[in-house]
Amino acid sequence: MIETEKYWKKKLSPDQYHVLREAGTEPAFSGKFYKHKEKGKYICGACGNELFSSETKFDSECGWPSFYDAPKGNVEFCEDNSFGMKRTEVLCSKCKSHLGHIFDDGPKPTGKRFCINSLALDFDSGK
Repeated sequence: MIETEKYWKKKLSPDQYHVLREAGTEPAFSGKFYKHKEKGKYICGACGNELFSSETKFDSECGWPSFYDAPKGNVEFCEDNSFGMKRTEVLCSKCKSHLGHIFDDGPKPTGKRFCINSLALDFDSGK
């Protein structure tokens, strides 16, 4: 079911809404998951869809949580030409919320860097 923006405004904090629903970006080095090292799953902060495993998280020193892979089908990609740049936006495949961007400068085995806003994420340790 596709939720309305009214629903998201009630469910999310103003900062989460700005990132997830308005494609905003949190300040670099400010997010709660930037240096997070616990084992588990990173899930969409809006709908709870599983997005990334802690096993694929790495320190890219870019200021945002970075991952080199995502479960197949759990994220979608969209061309983003905002701010005079050509980038690829990463969206949650379930609720279409903005997560961040993907770049081709990540580590092996994929060579990808999913640069994701902490405000777009929640964490499930499985405990």
